[in-house]
Amino acid sequence: MSEATLRRNTVYWTGLGRQLCGDSRHVLRVLPEGSVDLIITSPPFALLRKKAYGNEDQPEYVAWLSEFGRAAFPVLKDSGSFVLDLGGAYRKGRPVRSLYSFRVLLDFCDNIGYRLAEEFYWFNPAKLPSPIEWVNKRKIRAKDSVNTVWWLSKTDQPKADVRNVLAPYSERMQTLLKDPEKFYQPKKRPSGHNISKGFANGNAGAIPSNLLQIPNTESNSHYMRACKKLRRGRHPARFPEDLPRFFIKFLTEPGDLVVDIFSGSNTTGYVAEELGREWLSIELDRAHAALSAVRFMEGYDEAEIEATFAKLEQGECLKLTPTIMPRQTKVRQRRTARKRNAECGQSLPLFD
Repeated sequence: MSEATLRRNTVYWTGLGRQLCGDSRHVLRVLPEGSVDLIITSPPFALLRKKAYGNEDQPEYVAWLSEFGRAAFPVLKDSGSFVLDLGGAYRKGRPVRSLYSFRVLLDFCDNIGYRLAEEFYWFNPAKLPSPIEWVNKRKIRAKDSVNTVWWLSKTDQPKADVRNVLAPYSERMQTLLKDPEKFYQPKKRPSGHNISKGFANGNAGAIPSNLLQIPNTESNSHYMRACKKLRRGRHPARFPEDLPRFFIKFLTEPGDLVVDIFSGSNTTGYVAEELGREWLSIELDRAHAALSAVRFMEGYDEAEIEATFAKLEQGECLKLTPTIMPRQTKVRQRRTARKRNAECGQSLPLFD
């Protein structure tokens, strides 16, 4: 696949990114080596029940997903990261967990060369009880509501700044900061940790944990309303905006390139645009790729959305202009353009 083919496979583009339709294994081989700052994606999981969006059987899953990992490795910068969201599964006909997500991790690290920078866990409190047989019917297992999220890197020192994702202080910590001497005495804890006086100094927030509690409860978003108006089925496996938002803010800076190799409804591209990052989203199913464009049409009137989507369905490639991005995003976009022009040797033809 050539650069010209990449352009032909573009479904739509914006000021910062492009949505492609194609096999991401092929697309990744065309991108310049060391050009990508972050790949964040949620591939189809190795579930026992076949899904309409296409998911591989458990026995073949590791080898299948590793093909994408190998294709991605050369295009990552040495400071780049690969964030992989994987849901859990059970063995067929048995109340025993599959180890496929751990086998994926070991294969990526042992055979491809990735490092495990840190494991994260996405807790979705709104997840429905499953699997039905073991949880609802026989009641011998607890509800599965946590996905593993592997933060992989190409080197030991990927770009990261936890100060960009600080969490709000707890009510107790806020009370302590108001009057440290009343609520806190520096001393050595039984655990051996020496908690100094500096512990009572206020910062911009608390360091987040690697347990991300993010409910997946999208029900009345612009994307959902637009799908209903267009009478098109929304993508059935969307992750919430706050999941890619956390990692994009944590692992990149404005002007960096973010890629999603299983983009689905293109939540990643939308959040990257909002945060002033360049983005490239790749989706094999053209219907899903085209429908994801409505994310960037918030602020369009209903007739505009219908007319624009009709052109996309007919195969026309369009530039979209998001109309309600916050002002700071537009400032980031101008800075991104200046940065890209200053680094013309590193710029991608996709963003010309």
